[in-house]
Amino acid sequence: MDRQKVPDSLDLLAKKVGSRIDKLLSTEIERWSRLDSDLGEPLMFLKQMVLAGGKRLRPAFAYWAYVGAGGDPDQEEILDAGCALELLHSFAIIHDDIIDASHTRRGLVAIHKRFQDKHEGISWTGESRRFGEGVAILLGDMAFVYADKMLAGISVEAQSIFTELRLEVNIGQYLDLIGTANAKAHPRISRDQARKISLYKSGKYTVERPLHLGVALLGKLDQYQQRLSDYGIPLGEAFQLRDDLLGSFGDKSLTGKPVGEDLREGKPTVLAAIAAERAEGSAKEFLKERFGAEDLSPEEIIRFQEILTSTGAKKEVEVLIDSLCRDAIDAIKKSGLSVPAIAELEELANFVGNRIM
Repeated sequence: MDRQKVPDSLDLLAKKVGSRIDKLLSTEIERWSRLDSDLGEPLMFLKQMVLAGGKRLRPAFAYWAYVGAGGDPDQEEILDAGCALELLHSFAIIHDDIIDASHTRRGLVAIHKRFQDKHEGISWTGESRRFGEGVAILLGDMAFVYADKMLAGISVEAQSIFTELRLEVNIGQYLDLIGTANAKAHPRISRDQARKISLYKSGKYTVERPLHLGVALLGKLDQYQQRLSDYGIPLGEAFQLRDDLLGSFGDKSLTGKPVGEDLREGKPTVLAAIAAERAEGSAKEFLKERFGAEDLSPEEIIRFQEILTSTGAKKEVEVLIDSLCRDAIDAIKKSGLSVPAIAELEELANFVGNRIM
């Protein structure tokens, strides 16, 4: 598959969802600033982070499932669902940046680091790091609540899907935490475990569950659930596998995050698992000693990249991504959704598997 530009429909939907989130958070900034002037700044930073980037893939998968199953493309309920998915994603990445001690997100200073720096600059009382992380936890929680707010009044069936989505992303994050801790102690990572983590950490909540939410809003979950899972599960895994490649080989100017962060954190990725299985001699010793080292130098990142390439790990993951995307495309053609929706979901599959950001 060739590298894909952002689909036009994705860009258009991103603008619609972004506009609705902008309106919501601008109203909230004004509302809470009237209570106390100190409340405006954190909410402005939340709005800035949410609107700074992001591909809005989750709203797109929900939208095309909804439209493909007969929903009105101009209905507010599906756009509100898209906003909810993006706000939930914001909750997840704000907390994820704290967990991973990441200092940047979408080309911006991460929220916890921004408030840590503010605390240090003013010389307030207490520990700057704990203050920054405390503010970020609260802002992540507010994004979580705003996500619920956007879905007020949906059916019990749709609410159950959204609840399952929220549980799965937290389960995946815990598996990732355990896998990272274990990988630092025992770098021989199981690729099966790495694939499970990748599916639950990101895959299901990025693709499969948004698809289910889209049809559940129409009361058609039973009709489409399995067929959409046949598309969403392989594509969701392909999404995370591509994310792993970008984490080790991507362009910071496009991804918005430093290259090599997964290597510094010792993330239990399929990419690392394959390399650990195959590395020999000095490469094996280097992986054992330096995988998960927070002080990795740029030269050591290059050494890791060489090992990931020379062991065939990079190539194998690329092949697996292509295979998973083909499986997803084959499945969506049999889904029973409308022809235009199938075409859009096929284009999204190509983009997800081959994106460079």
